[in-house]
Amino acid sequence: MEDFFNRIETQYRNHLPFVVYRKPNEDAVKAMLQQTSDLFFTQEFTEKGFVFSPFDDAEDSVLIPIENSEVISISQQLVIPAEAGIHSDSSFAQTENESKNRHINLIKKGIKAITENAFEKVVLSRQETVSLSAETNPISMFKNLLKVYKSAFVYCWYHPKVGMWLGATPETLIKIEGKQLSIMALAGTQDFKGTLDVVWKAKEKDEQHIVTQFVTDSLKPWVEHLKIAETETVKAGNLLHLKTMISARLQAHAKLKDIISVLHPTPAVCGFPKFDAKQFILKNENYNREFYTGFLGELNFETTKAPRSGKRNIENRAYAINKKSTQLYVNLRCMQLKDSKALIYVGGGITDSSIPESEWDETVSKSQTMKRIL
Repeated sequence: MEDFFNRIETQYRNHLPFVVYRKPNEDAVKAMLQQTSDLFFTQEFTEKGFVFSPFDDAEDSVLIPIENSEVISISQQLVIPAEAGIHSDSSFAQTENESKNRHINLIKKGIKAITENAFEKVVLSRQETVSLSAETNPISMFKNLLKVYKSAFVYCWYHPKVGMWLGATPETLIKIEGKQLSIMALAGTQDFKGTLDVVWKAKEKDEQHIVTQFVTDSLKPWVEHLKIAETETVKAGNLLHLKTMISARLQAHAKLKDIISVLHPTPAVCGFPKFDAKQFILKNENYNREFYTGFLGELNFETTKAPRSGKRNIENRAYAINKKSTQLYVNLRCMQLKDSKALIYVGGGITDSSIPESEWDETVSKSQTMKRIL
């Protein structure tokens, strides 16, 4: 294991791009080490590699291409402590009144726009800065994320021309294996207090319904056999969310770029209707989200599936099936490391029934995901 992480440390010291990550509830930790410092982009999403896309879909998506990289992996043998047993330093919880007032005023502005029928929902966010010691090591921080957030997509992404990002996101944007597609609609938040058996308010249920409806309506021109699973409560770190899984089969004419362009950014990270909510965010948040609430993950990887075993098809076992696999995650619960500081990004969905003080408290809860590993 040390050899694996030493390779990544060397890559970082040499100012060469890399990504190291682990998918939810898996043991394998993978890394892609790009061999040059060139900056690659994708617009068509037809290449193979690891994609890192910003919130603003008018901007370019960065690609670490497989053909320019070495791919290495290990099976992680780390002891996973109970998530509830990890606590952040209480000094981190002290938040400046100025930041609180600014965010609450932004929320009030959003609610006013909703009551004036500008849009149904908007997701408003903020950035929090935590000073780091000079010897803070991002690879060590990534190891802490691995230990604490077993059920999240955990990553550390670096490009010398873009920056250093780490995260532990609970939300899948899209998974495609061959022609089979699945999407997670995730909305609503409350603190985890020892049980999944909780009551959800109308505001959170409405938020979840908006996201699910948007995803299914957006997909209809491109898919068939659309199925919507029952909504369930899921735990992500110290928080609970409402989750609905949506599955479908891609139609022959559907391209990955088409699917991404209709989905991203979803109402879970932007609002609804998408265009109007996005314009409000870009005009009023007064900071650049960059890759926060964008998406990231494996693009067009080759996967091999063996046929199911059984007496009838023993002779078929030699015939493995190669499929293209894309697994993209929404970049939530993340931070950017810059100039000995951690820039932590948090936000929440605003509807006409939002209470500004409660929405502020939700962002404070969400900020603990990153703070507890600093």
